[in-house]
Amino acid sequence: MSTSITLKRHAELVDRMANALGVDLEEKVMEGKIDFDGISDAVLNCTGCAGPEDCVHWLALNDEGADAPPGMCRNSDLFAALKAGKRI
Repeated sequence: MSTSITLKRHAELVDRMANALGVDLEEKVMEGKIDFDGISDAVLNCTGCAGPEDCVHWLALNDEGADAPPGMCRNSDLFAALKAGKRI
């Protein structure tokens, strides 16, 4: 898979995961809780996941909302911090 396709896929997964957890990344940027580099780091971290299809399956079941990401999420600490209103 080409690098740009991989990055786009994982950017979508990060955004969908954030939305499923009730975290609006754009709003968090505007609040100064995270910057674009932090989001880019989350996407790169996501690309290291060995099970993106597991994530896709989890999101299909939890797109309407979840309290916490699945255990395999490499960005679970980031999402928890943002959900708690902490600055990254």
